[in-house]
Amino acid sequence: MKKIKSILIGIFLTSCSINPNIVNYSMIDEDSFNDINKYRTHILIDLDAQKLYLKKLFSEKSYEISSSSFGIGSEKNSFKTPLGAHVISEKIGNKLPKGAVLKGRIWTKEIAKIISKPIDIEEDVITSRILWLDGLEIGRNKGGNVDSKSRYIYIHGTAEEGLIGKPASLGCIRMLNEDVIELFKNVKVGTQVLIYGKKVPYKSYETF
Repeated sequence: MKKIKSILIGIFLTSCSINPNIVNYSMIDEDSFNDINKYRTHILIDLDAQKLYLKKLFSEKSYEISSSSFGIGSEKNSFKTPLGAHVISEKIGNKLPKGAVLKGRIWTKEIAKIISKPIDIEEDVITSRILWLDGLEIGRNKGGNVDSKSRYIYIHGTAEEGLIGKPASLGCIRMLNEDVIELFKNVKVGTQVLIYGKKVPYKSYETF
């Protein structure tokens, strides 16, 4: 058993692109898992503060975000932002120009007009980059009627930059275009993402 744990810990420490469907997290004891996450790139999203934190081995950076204007929730068609543990399942938009408009995860060849004033336009324009989230918690954000990936929950850029810093999205996590481009460069498929707030405090997830 100790040998198996050592092998798994070695894998975690050398890569942040782990497939959660392959690694059996239950085989790693809690103390070892806490140490692993301490040194591994991951993202924390605080919905109360409307902040995203990128945590790396020797650095931490924060970004302002916008979560859903409909509040917190995981139900299909609710337009709410889900809580809990997620993983980046796909990265879309590499090397696209800043403000590139993505529809169905494909660049339309348009460049969005970025609005710096706090104006809510009719269309939810997805711009620059997409980090597509997949839930890790069955019944909360994975499977059935609460599946984050099938709900198309992304971290993405927006044309409505003037609304960043307060809830304004239709469920996704919006970022400034320059910020999401920077974040995109610093994470991989498999990077863990924890979304938390008053309903699910960060301290309830000791493995992050």
